Amino acid sequence: QVQLVESGGGSVQAGGSLTLSCVASESIFSWNSINSVGWFRQPPGKRRELVARIVSGGSTYYADSVMGRFTISRYLTKNTVFLEMTDLKPEDTDVYYCNANGLGPGGPFDSWGQGTQVTVSS
Repeated sequence: QVQLVESGGGSVQAGGSLTLSCVASESIFSWNSINSVGWFRQPPGKRRELVARIVSGGSTYYADSVMGRFTISRYLTKNTVFLEMTDLKPEDTDVYYCNANGLGPGGPFDSWGQGTQVTVSS
C-alpha cells in the first residue's frame, strides 16, 4: 500500500501563505496516466471536500473556493506533491489530508495521509 506523509501546516494570519507537502512512498505517477494525488479538507459539520488534484498526465483541478489562490504541483523525482496556498482566509482553517489513488503493480490503491493542521487567524 502506498504510504503518504504530509507536512507544512501551521498558523498564519489572513492574507498569509503556506505550502503543504505530501511525500509518497512509491512513484505512483510513473505507473500509469490515471493515478492522481489530491488534497482534501473537512470543514466542521461538512463532508470531506476535494481542494485540488493533480493527475499523472499533469492536469489539475481546483475547487471554486480556492481557485486563483492555491496551486498544486509535484516534484516527480522526490515523489512529492505540493499545495501552495496564498491569500489564506480564516475559512481555510482545517486539517488538510493528502490522498493518492489509482492503479499500481499490486492492484488498485486509495491511500490517505495523517493530515496536517492549517489555522488562519483574522
